[in-house]
Amino acid sequence: MIIPIRCFSCGQVIANKYEEFIKLVNEEKLSPEKALDKLGIKKYCCRRMLLSHVETIDEIMMYN
Repeated sequence: MIIPIRCFSCGQVIANKYEEFIKLVNEEKLSPEKALDKLGIKKYCCRRMLLSHVETIDEIMMYN
C-alpha cells in the first residue's frame, strides 16, 4: 500500500516525510523514536501513521 498523504486523525501532511523516515531507520540506523523526533513529528496520531505502515505494493504486483 502507498503511505497515506495525510494523517487520518489530525490531517497533517505526512507522506513527504516517509522516505526520509525509512532512510534514517535503515541507512543511518536510528531508532524509529529518534527518527520521528528528528523529522519533527510530535503528535501520537502522526507517529502511528508512519510506524504502523506496511509496504505491500511489491508483493501485490507479483500477481498482476
